[in-house]
Amino acid sequence: MQNSLYVALSSQIALEKRLTTTANNVANMATAGFRAEGVSFSELLAKSSRGDVAFVDSGKSVLSQAAGPLTKSDSPLDVAVQGNAWFGVKGPKGTLYTRDGRLTMDANGQLRTVGGLPVVDPGGGPLLLDPQAGPPVIGRDGSIHQGINQVGALGVFTLDPKAKLTRSGENAVASSLPGQVVQDFTRIGVVQGYVEGANVNPIMEMTKLIAIQRAFESAATMTSEAENTLTGAVKTLGPQG
Repeated sequence: MQNSLYVALSSQIALEKRLTTTANNVANMATAGFRAEGVSFSELLAKSSRGDVAFVDSGKSVLSQAAGPLTKSDSPLDVAVQGNAWFGVKGPKGTLYTRDGRLTMDANGQLRTVGGLPVVDPGGGPLLLDPQAGPPVIGRDGSIHQGINQVGALGVFTLDPKAKLTRSGENAVASSLPGQVVQDFTRIGVVQGYVEGANVNPIMEMTKLIAIQRAFESAATMTSEAENTLTGAVKTLGPQG
C-alpha cells in the first residue's frame, strides 16, 4: 500500500526537476550560445514482500550537443564555432567554455565576452589587440590578424564526452576534465561576423511543458488516492475504541 505512495512521490520529484529544466530552456530561447538541457531518468528497484517495485530517480541533467542557428551580424568581434567545440574564457575559478562568441574589446585592447570575462588563447593566456589598429580579421582556425600582423588566436577547445559539465551563468560551462585545444580545423571552424543562437526548439519545449504538467497532475492524484487508502486502512485496522 505504501509502495504506490512512494512511487507517486518519486515521480513527482522527477517531474519537478524536468519541469524546472524545461522552463529554463524556454526562458533562454533568446540567449546566444545557450545549450538546451534535458533530464535522463533511470529506475531504482526496491524489494518488497510482493516482489520488485520500480521507483524513478531524481534524474541526471544532460546538455544537448546540437548546434544553435547562426545569425549574420557582420560585426568583426562576433564569432561562432562550427562543429562540436567551444571558446575558452577565464572564469573566477578557472577556464570556462562557451558557444557565445559576442566579443568586446576593452580600453586596453583585451578581448572579453559581453559578460566581461577575458577570452583566452590556446595556451589559456589573455588576448591583447591594438585598439588603434583597426578591426581584426579572424580566420577559420581562430587566428587573429590586424593589418598584416597576427596578434593572437582564439582558444578553441573540444570537451571530453566523459566530462561532467556544470553550467556557469546562462551560456558557459565548467568541465570536470580540461578541454583539449583544437589542432585540426577540417571539421571544426570559426566563422567571423556570425552569432550562434540558442539550440532550443520552442515548439518541442512548450509541448514538453504541457505533457509534464499533465503527468504531474496525474502523479498528484495518485499520491492523494494512496494517502486516502492508507488513512482508511489505519482507521479500519487500528485499535477499536
